Amino acid sequence: MPTAKSPRLNPNKLLLSKWTAVTPQNKEKHFIVSKLLLPDDPGAPLEMIELEAVFSKRVQIMPWRDLRDTNSWRQGWL
Repeated sequence: MPTAKSPRLNPNKLLLSKWTAVTPQNKEKHFIVSKLLLPDDPGAPLEMIELEAVFSKRVQIMPWRDLRDTNSWRQGWL
């Protein structure tokens, strides 16, 4: 099943951005980008972020591009 993609995101502006899970699990609906995981090579592009659940404080590391999947994520807290 193809995934819907949102408009472009600037990875360098993701820090502290807010996201809502389309299908919440374990009461985790709202998330915030708590950290940008910069690559070892300063010339390499950003690939990974740390996403923190507001409710549980659980942290997950994921590719920032996954946030563009509108079947899973919506920008802002809805």
